[in-house]
Amino acid sequence: MAYDEELASRIRELVAGEAELTEKKMFGGLAFLVGGNMAVAASGRGGLLVRVDPEESDKLVRTTPAHLMEMRGREMKGWLRVDGSEVRTKRQLSAWVRRGVGFARSLPAKS
Repeated sequence: MAYDEELASRIRELVAGEAELTEKKMFGGLAFLVGGNMAVAASGRGGLLVRVDPEESDKLVRTTPAHLMEMRGREMKGWLRVDGSEVRTKRQLSAWVRRGVGFARSLPAKS
């Protein structure tokens, strides 16, 4: 499955103007990186992939519609999937984008 181009465009609108922003194809989707750190991505498996503080993963899974990303059968704390149906509105999407960008900004920039 190819990533959702409309979702990628909506993310692009929300991150426009972010310093040190780059786009890169990753995880079968289109990732948006801040300072070389992935913040969010239009996932190749549909929906949104969001990078968050691993310490917040369990709480976010309990209190939001997000679930842990699974890679090769292993759940990855700090990486959340949000179904496309949960980011239909600008308000829904922007909350996740802000969270991902905020976490990416908290990490040391990669060269």
